[in-house]
Amino acid sequence: MRDVAAVVLAAGQGTRFRSDLAKVLHRAAGRSLVGHVLAALRPLDLGQVVVVVGHQADAVRAEVDASGVADLATVDQTEQRGTGHAVQQAVPALADGIERVLVLPGDTPLLISDWLERLLDEGAGHGGAMLTTHLDDPSGYGRVLRADDGSVEAVVEQRDATPAQLAVSEVNAGMYLFDRARLTAAIAELDDDNSQGELYLTDVVAMHARDGAPLAATAAPADVVAGVNDRAQLADAAALLRRSHLRHLMVEVGVTVDDPASTHVDVDVEVARDAVLRPGTILEAGTRVGQRAVVGPNSHLAGCDVGPDATVESTRATDATIGAHARVGPFAHLRSGTRLGESAKVGAFVETKNATFGAGAKAPHLSYVGDATVGERANISCGVITVNYDGQVKSHTTIGDGAFVGCDTMLIAPVTIGAGAYTAAGSTITDDVPDDALAIARSRQTVKEGWAARRREAGQG
Repeated sequence: MRDVAAVVLAAGQGTRFRSDLAKVLHRAAGRSLVGHVLAALRPLDLGQVVVVVGHQADAVRAEVDASGVADLATVDQTEQRGTGHAVQQAVPALADGIERVLVLPGDTPLLISDWLERLLDEGAGHGGAMLTTHLDDPSGYGRVLRADDGSVEAVVEQRDATPAQLAVSEVNAGMYLFDRARLTAAIAELDDDNSQGELYLTDVVAMHARDGAPLAATAAPADVVAGVNDRAQLADAAALLRRSHLRHLMVEVGVTVDDPASTHVDVDVEVARDAVLRPGTILEAGTRVGQRAVVGPNSHLAGCDVGPDATVESTRATDATIGAHARVGPFAHLRSGTRLGESAKVGAFVETKNATFGAGAKAPHLSYVGDATVGERANISCGVITVNYDGQVKSHTTIGDGAFVGCDTMLIAPVTIGAGAYTAAGSTITDDVPDDALAIARSRQTVKEGWAARRREAGQG
């Protein structure tokens, strides 16, 4: 399909969102609205993709550039004068060799590649093609008007429709395939003689019928071509996307999902065979879960890599790597830069940040490990804190292989605990500890016999 270009209309503000953010940048199931459209285009291997940007153009352009779609270009629609005007801006940017043009709205996150392929097939031998759908309540949508022979005569917008036309239930999905030459000629004829004073791309449909080359119209399911016009529709679309992705994971991959209704998994999250997702699990964009891993209940991971056979229970983690057979939680917090090696353990009420744990290293409970390297098989006992910040500079702590850090130890970074070394419980370690040494950094206990009784007799407590 290298002779086909796609034009994606992504210039609008989206006033019904009541938002300062451009409409197409709102996210559903981990991906922006325009990102979903570009993802549907990617498998088609088109010759070019042109995205029309306008409102918050720089931010939309950055989002589009980050999509990874090949042969991508953006054009500006600085003045929004309708869909026909947007296409007028895009056509001059089409590359040589492009003969057919897909035109798509940038706010249709449920669109899938299969229906775009069907649109391309339907256009063969016709002046072009378009997708429609049937709605029980077509209010707000352009109605598709057909001739007696079933061919498409025109699309009339709601504001311009007669009462009889408003009764039509077939509506325009805003997705077209045009012959480039015919499209170029047609958009040059557009005028703004309508209720909104805009250049309607839908007028091109009537021009094709007038010239004896009507578009072939195919009705698609509403939940494939539905646009998102407000936050309620955004939530509905996100729910459909997540449900579809979970079904794919369960049926086609072999993932156990105990309760799909309470499990939120973004569309680009990868989960391997025989993994288990417990109720209340949230997996956000960029997360990967390995074979036989168990995540949840009530775990929330964003941008994380969970190794095979790992267990992550009731945990919040961001941009963390959890090695094979590792165990995390319950109630752990892994912040950015955490790297847990094979069979490592981070237990209840442990917080980590920018910390690397070697194979078999463990912090079972109630500790903070930040800006640190923890060696293989090292043990971090209850109440340990790496004191990494002095108010101006963050410093690093190194704990060697097989070291044992006793309960309630403060490690004042920068500091190194040698391999096999011990620190006594309750110590505040300010200097490096050699390999295999024991560091004790606390006051010697003093006991004053009878002190409490004397205090009570004096009426002081």
